[in-house]
Amino acid sequence: MEAAVIAAVVMVMILLQPAEDKVVLLPGADGQQTGMVVVKTATGEKVLDRPYAAADVSRQGTIKAHQESAESVRQRFGETLAAQPQRPVSYIVYFRTSSDELTPESLAVVEKLKADLQVRKAPEIVAIGHTDRVGSVGENDVLSLKRAETMRGILVAAGIAAASVEVAGRGEREPQVVTADEVAEARNRRVEINVR
Repeated sequence: MEAAVIAAVVMVMILLQPAEDKVVLLPGADGQQTGMVVVKTATGEKVLDRPYAAADVSRQGTIKAHQESAESVRQRFGETLAAQPQRPVSYIVYFRTSSDELTPESLAVVEKLKADLQVRKAPEIVAIGHTDRVGSVGENDVLSLKRAETMRGILVAAGIAAASVEVAGRGEREPQVVTADEVAEARNRRVEINVR
């Protein structure tokens, strides 16, 4: 009796296994090539190096490479594709000299950022503050962190959970534009906001 049950379970497991595995290389955000995938089995290998290049791998390890269309991939994998997280994005906002006050031009960037965050289900945000080289290293460390915390405050006021916004200050260590010490540079007075 036990042998019959075990045989039945094994038979069901075999029947439930897919007849083949499928690998499809998806395009990048711009619809272009993103890299390549090598599908390798004991019987051979195939390189997928174009958007929607695909390979079917049989139970025996045979690989059949072919080209899918965007539409066929959407039809077959639509639910899976819809469940993917949105692609990461980055924003940069700039600040007035020796201040944690945003420049007027950066206010539009903040509005765009807030709109983007409204459509993301559970965003994870990192705000990294920077300064130019005017002032001491210690003062710039404090100011860069204050700028990042200012951005966190703006995002929390817009409805983002504070726990979702990580902040860091880099001071004058990672300039966008390299300058001598004590040189003011507007492009270095910034916060980089990375959203995923």
